[in-house]
Order: sequence, then structure tokens, then C-alpha cells
Amino acid sequence: MDSKIKTTKAGKPPRSAEATKARILEAAKKEFAKNGLAGARVDVIAERSLNNKRMMYHYFESKDKLFQMVLEQAYVDIRTAEHKLSLETLEPKEALEKFVRFTWDYYLKHPEFITLVNSANLHRAKHLKGSEVVKMTNRKLVSLVGGILDRGVETGAFRKGVDPVQLNITIAAIGYYYLTNRFTGSIIFERDLMEKAALDDRLAFNIETIMRLVCA
Repeated sequence: MDSKIKTTKAGKPPRSAEATKARILEAAKKEFAKNGLAGARVDVIAERSLNNKRMMYHYFESKDKLFQMVLEQAYVDIRTAEHKLSLETLEPKEALEKFVRFTWDYYLKHPEFITLVNSANLHRAKHLKGSEVVKMTNRKLVSLVGGILDRGVETGAFRKGVDPVQLNITIAAIGYYYLTNRFTGSIIFERDLMEKAALDDRLAFNIETIMRLVCA
């Protein structure tokens, strides 16, 4: 029996549907992150994923549907990474500090996440309104942070009455705003906001801010 991999007429190994979709999504993420929904070009996505536009529309129906799936995957990725932190096994203060550090580091390592969210907001989040994927993944985040707060109240470490949704928004905002305004901020405040020392100082400030907000 021939042990060689079966090839297509073009001499290339056959590609599974899932692998093809994954390549298209990765290429689309880069294109949408760089140019936004309006500026992204379907032919560029097709070229980078080694596919054609007909194949893309077969899997994703439209450019808007493709953008929705890229957004969904972006949220799934960050929520999956958060779950791997095993915050429920840590003491409340340690868990919350680790979560704040993670959020900051994730934004730095995945700048495309911020630009994709910016693009989604420009279109009033219409691509997320009907997404059960996004709703389910983000409910888990609220539950996770809510659990940390509840455990902190029980041990006397945190004060009562902190809304986990408001806390999530604040944790995201103090990192998100700094990074999305890093260019104008560097000019306005006359310092390089992306210098390592400046980033370290900002993280320390973020942690102190959150801890002062929730601690008893």
C-alpha cells in the first residue's frame, strides 16, 4: 500500500474544512485588526489564507459574518486564557491582583484584541448583538470576578457591595484607555508611555487602584 500522503491535482495535500476555516479566520483577524471592518479587503484575506473569495463566502456567507466570527473568537480566546489562571484556587487578594496583571499583559501581547473591539464599537456592536457565543463567554467572566469578590467579603479582605460588572469595566478601562491613547498621551504628558519603566509603573498603579477600590 502506498504510504505517501494523498494529494490534490495541484500536488498539494487535501485540506480539511476546519483547517481551512482556521486559516481564513487568522488572516481575517489580522486584516480587520489593521484596517477595521470598512477598510478590510476580502481579496487580501483570501490571498493570505491561500483560498479564494468563493471559498470564503461558502464558509462565512459575508464579510460581516466573517467579522462577527473573528470577534467571537477574540472573546473566546481571552476568556479561555482567563480560565487557565485557576483564580478560584487562590486567596481573594492574590486572585484579583493576578487577574489585573493578566488583563494588562494580555492587552500588551494581543494588541489586535483592542483594535478589533474598537472596530466593533464603531459599528455599535451590531455584530455581537445576536451572538450567543459572546454572551456565554462573558457571563463566565462576571461569574469568575463575582466569585473572587464573594470570597474576599467572607474572609474580611474585601468590602461588601462591589458590583462585579462595574469592577470588570474598571479593570479593562484602566489598561485599555492607557494603550489606545499611548501616542497622544506620550505627547501630552511628555513621556514615553510605552517605555518599559512606564509600563511597569502603570501596572503597579492599576493594581493599587483596584485594591484600594475593593479592600475593606
